[in-house]
Amino acid sequence: FPLYTDAYLLSAVLLAALLPSAPGAPVENITTESVEDGPSGEEVEAPQMLSADPVWYSMLGPTEGHQKEFEAEFQSGIKFTSLEQYKIPSIPEKCLSSFNMEACLHRLVEGLNNYTVLLRHVEREYPNNLILLAAKSHSRHLISLIKGKMRHSERVTALTSSQQEQLLRDIENDTTFHSRITAHSILRQFRNFLVDGKRAICQREMKKCGHRTSDSLPPPLFHTHKVTH
Repeated sequence: FPLYTDAYLLSAVLLAALLPSAPGAPVENITTESVEDGPSGEEVEAPQMLSADPVWYSMLGPTEGHQKEFEAEFQSGIKFTSLEQYKIPSIPEKCLSSFNMEACLHRLVEGLNNYTVLLRHVEREYPNNLILLAAKSHSRHLISLIKGKMRHSERVTALTSSQQEQLLRDIENDTTFHSRITAHSILRQFRNFLVDGKRAICQREMKKCGHRTSDSLPPPLFHTHKVTH
């Protein structure tokens, strides 16, 4: 019986080794390797929402220190909130609640293009401002992302050189004081524009996202101030 048993076991081993090569036989090893080589279930994700892209945080992060910077510079009793009443005619309008996604994205791209010009005024007064530097580093990337979500991005028209010059002429001031107040107002309105834009996109991408992230920004960067209108 031992010889018979050994021969039976040897035959079984040889048969098992040959089975993967047989036509129509299941190939467990190859299947397992294919799954491991490809993306796992956790790696396959839905396309990232535009409102969740890290570029928003890269641009909004530096705005957290704006109030302290303003109060340190203007210690004569001027309140930071007074910048809300400082009107600048060429400040871009935000996306309206009546807009569909395409119209909203269109408004945001146009607004960001305008801010790119308006921030030149800030650069004259505060060339090392952190909000300015973040905008210069990330605005074009954000514009590209937004255009990538549009159906008709070609309909966004770029500002001509004469239009850009007019925007800057509209905010020229005779005194250093008013020129700097204008610069701070642009920075303040720029933050509001970004927050409103992020909120508007978020609400259109997923309604429940509007309740979780529309009025506040993720910690630790965005926990000290709440934008009011």
